[in-house]
Amino acid sequence: MKKIEAIIRSEKLEDLREALDKQGLSAMTVTEVKGRGAQKGITLEWRVGEYRVEFIPKVKLEMVLEAKDVEKAVATILSICSTGKVGDGKIFISPIEEVIRIRTKEQGQSAL
Repeated sequence: MKKIEAIIRSEKLEDLREALDKQGLSAMTVTEVKGRGAQKGITLEWRVGEYRVEFIPKVKLEMVLEAKDVEKAVATILSICSTGKVGDGKIFISPIEEVIRIRTKEQGQSAL
């Protein structure tokens, strides 16, 4: 089992959810987050002049999947969320040792 954490633009979330649903990959956790990457925030203009936004609002999507589904999920995230511009986000993939469903106490892949 693997965990995918994807930091994406918030406006891409609904399109991504629909695309993942069509592939049967609907279990996910979504959190609104703020962060900054190599660009270290952005400078915006307002009526009174420029101001700096140090932490950009993003969405963090987390999914725990069977290893066989990871490539499909990553390809979907890349195709939906890539604009080719700075700030598209990142995908992190890490191993999961164990999953336990609290309600039924099932363990492993059957708990997904």
